[in-house]
Amino acid sequence: MNKKIAFITGATAGIGEATAYLLAKNGYNLVLCGRREERLKALQSKLSADFGAESHTACFDIRNKESVQTAIENLPESFKNIDVLVNNAGLASGLATIDKGDLADWETMIDTNVKGLLYVSRQIIPGMVERKSGYIVNISSIAGKEVYANGNVYCSTKFAVDALNKAMRIELSAHPIRVTGIYPGAVETEFSIVRFHGDEERAKAVYQGFDSLLASDIADAIYYVISTPPHVNINELVIMPTAQPVPGIIHRK
Repeated sequence: MNKKIAFITGATAGIGEATAYLLAKNGYNLVLCGRREERLKALQSKLSADFGAESHTACFDIRNKESVQTAIENLPESFKNIDVLVNNAGLASGLATIDKGDLADWETMIDTNVKGLLYVSRQIIPGMVERKSGYIVNISSIAGKEVYANGNVYCSTKFAVDALNKAMRIELSAHPIRVTGIYPGAVETEFSIVRFHGDEERAKAVYQGFDSLLASDIADAIYYVISTPPHVNINELVIMPTAQPVPGIIHRK
């Protein structure tokens, strides 16, 4: 029996890496995408050693549409028929009021969170349509449901992911391709380190005093939705730490 193939963007850390582990453990072969080749190769070796999973590494920046097209068009034949696309790659850059926002930060978030997701999806969806089968999981954020102070452009990009998730669901359901949006609250990954441009002390403080979500929690949710029967579509999952009822409130110990 042929194993299913999952294509995971942002696989070098956090939710993407945790998802790769869980899917490999459960019999998937993987296309691992990211910008850090050494991490991709290390993950590939780990998945092979621990689970016997076959994987292909694709090192590219999803912001570059030519790189996305080249990487996906040149996938080995055994990895071309993608069953599951996990649009996970995304980031926040900076935390400032809109009048003081850094334009480079804005462009990085828009290019990664919105355009990058579109570039990858545009390359993979036609194959799913042709085969009349597939599952797409779009990782948004609670910031795609509720706006918080100083999150202006980041929230805007995640609202865009929410809109794209709904559009995909409408447009692809007839084929029938399933689509799920996942909207996590605070997850302790490299997210805040990236947001604060490498300031690890500031990033660490974000997660102190409460039990945040873990990358593995979101990987569990991804595996759950893609494992449901073909007649079931989980449209959306909003997942929050118990201590965080909304973006602006965290009950710290």
